[in-house]
Amino acid sequence: ARAPKEKPRAEVAPKPRQAPTDEAQRAAAAALARLELKPKGKAPCSSQEAIKNQVRKELMAEAAASEKGLPVEEKEQEEEGAAAPSVSGVYFICPLTGAVVRKDQKEKQLREAIEAYFSVDPVAASIMEIQTFNKDREKVRACVETMAKYLDNIYLHPEEEKYRKIKLQNKVFQERISCLEGTHRFFQAVGFETKTLPVPGQETTEEFYVLKEEMLSRLEELKDHKEQLLSSEPVRAQLHRQLTLFRPSPAAARFELPHDFFNLTAEELRREQRLRTEAVEKAAMLRTRAMREKEEQREMKKYNYTLLRVRFPDGYILQGTFYARESVSVLYNFVREALRDDWLPFELLGPGGLKLTDENLAFNECGLVPSALLSLAWDAAVMADVEAAAEEQRSPLRPELLAGAQTLS
Repeated sequence: ARAPKEKPRAEVAPKPRQAPTDEAQRAAAAALARLELKPKGKAPCSSQEAIKNQVRKELMAEAAASEKGLPVEEKEQEEEGAAAPSVSGVYFICPLTGAVVRKDQKEKQLREAIEAYFSVDPVAASIMEIQTFNKDREKVRACVETMAKYLDNIYLHPEEEKYRKIKLQNKVFQERISCLEGTHRFFQAVGFETKTLPVPGQETTEEFYVLKEEMLSRLEELKDHKEQLLSSEPVRAQLHRQLTLFRPSPAAARFELPHDFFNLTAEELRREQRLRTEAVEKAAMLRTRAMREKEEQREMKKYNYTLLRVRFPDGYILQGTFYARESVSVLYNFVREALRDDWLPFELLGPGGLKLTDENLAFNECGLVPSALLSLAWDAAVMADVEAAAEEQRSPLRPELLAGAQTLS
């Protein structure tokens, strides 16, 4: 960082405005990044001037911190106190091991788990590799169907030697199978071995997969492997909800989200900062409602995940992490699982008190990304009957959740 400039000792004529320094430009980028990552409220589009003022305020704070030689984070902590993230990141559960890992460790964990599974069931493990680590689903489908055809030919015509050999340089094999991860391990696991054989009518030899002789007495196993191959699905890590219950707090509507929640690379984020700056400058331009709605839909697609909080009538707050494209019905089920009596009827109200009645809508279609605070409303008549029948008032939430309730900072 550059040393702070000395203040002039006497008033001098104003100099022409200088271009922003490197520090100021970095400060501006950081400010705009934070503004981009902050949850968007439901303010009307006419509040563009407020957005511009907020950007200007952020830039001034960044520039002041830079000139003092302080890291931006320290400056913020000095003035406001550094706000801890509402969650430390996005986490997943490995379906094979049960391990909970951060998003950026998800594929590594899956690879390690599948590799370890080879010692248990090499056929199943190789199929997991094929389905999980080859991203082009159309290529996987064509590969699996071709491999199944090889096995089916052997099962239906075990006496035909030609079906028990697969030439590795065969064009179909090369284009559909050999180029995909896990396929060679599958052939080895189901009983093929590599052999170099002469080619009829040629002086050269070529490599083949040849089915071992002992597999001819185990053709039903081969058939089962074929069915297993055709019915398999990718191994998917399960999103960890990070269910948390908070005690009543006035900070329920304040969210601080980590970068994991945003579907943007560093380069994309810088581009979005530039576009946002241009958009603020053009805020005075009139836009139709259709144009605004289209722009809002584009904004919603930037998010992979959303952090949702549901505030109960007694003030307790239930928090969970969801995919942005999951449906509202998932949130209703999430809440029911937290209740002592999951049959109790309730409604969920979005920001502004709007009832979430269509449970098939996705969170990003409802504007509930990248975070939102919702309210829960009980069916008044049912709750009156429940309270009348109960000997003592008790929370509708599960006791173990209440025992672990945290304070929302």
